[in-house]
Amino acid sequence: MAKAAAPGRMSKSQIAAHLAERVGITKKQAAQVMEELVELVYKQAKNGFVLPGLGKIVLTERPARKMIMRFGPKQGQEITIPKKKVLKFRFLKAAKDAILGPAKK
Repeated sequence: MAKAAAPGRMSKSQIAAHLAERVGITKKQAAQVMEELVELVYKQAKNGFVLPGLGKIVLTERPARKMIMRFGPKQGQEITIPKKKVLKFRFLKAAKDAILGPAKK
């Protein structure tokens, strides 16, 4: 039987133990499922990946922008920050409501 989760974040082994107990598989099989899911997310992230019931991972491109340096040797100079790709995770409304409670109007 799995140990009680410590207050705060669950470790990988605690998550695997919880899943194994709930689904009725071994802890090793649960850990393998989590590893395969992570590998699949890594491969598919550039196309967007949906975790049903939780949210989606999207790859977006942040445009180039200009900013004025506030401190350091280039203080007061305007520099250009190049465009770059960033990963974002967008939670589904159902997940937000389950975690935070229903939105107030």
